[in-house]
Amino acid sequence: MTKIIPDPHRRTRGRPSAESMALIEREILHVALDQFVEHGYGVSMAQIVKAAGISKTTLYSRFASKEELFRAIIRQQIERVAETMPLGSSKAYYDLEEGLENYANRTLEISLESSFIEVNRLIYSEARRFPELGVAAAERNQVGIEQLSEFIRYRAEADGVPCKDPTTVAEVLLFLMRGWYFNAMLTNSVIPTPDREDWVRRSIRTLIASRSEW
Repeated sequence: MTKIIPDPHRRTRGRPSAESMALIEREILHVALDQFVEHGYGVSMAQIVKAAGISKTTLYSRFASKEELFRAIIRQQIERVAETMPLGSSKAYYDLEEGLENYANRTLEISLESSFIEVNRLIYSEARRFPELGVAAAERNQVGIEQLSEFIRYRAEADGVPCKDPTTVAEVLLFLMRGWYFNAMLTNSVIPTPDREDWVRRSIRTLIASRSEW
């Protein structure tokens, strides 16, 4: 479906507000995601321009290439997750087990939303043809590793329990989560929330059981 976005480059008077510009960018990303999902990563920028109902100038002034446009979609999803993550500034309010469980549950919950699944399926199916998709996914994964390792490092200091390599611990947890997620995604399984929470609880407790070796 064609999405008509107000085009600031077609305005005859005045300058668009920051709010208007932000809205235009959000709408471009929304249309672009729809086009990627419908046509695959092979969709052209010209097709996205047509679907969005904007000028080439409007699109290219914000996203110089299709790769940059897709990376912006990934960044938008990272920000969406970060806004609801129970770590960061609130980390002092969680013990290690509770913090890791909350992080894993919230991440998996959001990742099962349709827009996230669509992006991940696109990456999985086309990364071989378009290596830049794999690079974008790896960068997104690195953000998660950094968030988790910071929390693990903080809890180690707060609890007086040494942790030699919080980054590896974070990687182990994220790869566990990725395995669970891809199994659900590729089999089109609808996982009841209690089942997901039970898996997360058991996985975190198994990981924490080896804390003395961290």
